[in-house]
Amino acid sequence: MRPTETEAAREAVRELRDALERVGITLPSLGLDAVTLAAEPPRPLVELGRCTTATARLLAAALVNEGGRG
Repeated sequence: MRPTETEAAREAVRELRDALERVGITLPSLGLDAVTLAAEPPRPLVELGRCTTATARLLAAALVNEGGRG
């Protein structure tokens, strides 16, 4: 059985949260946008939320490091 778009979005959030945790980054507001879940049909968007400057720098460094891998 194919997952619904909402189920797939929840899984994507879990995958992103796990990946960020592996590099020591926590985005406290990471989740699904409630407004887009309420639409008919639902078109879920991932809400990344706000973070501290230190977290933003960690995230930028993690992205740069990943981009350098082959």
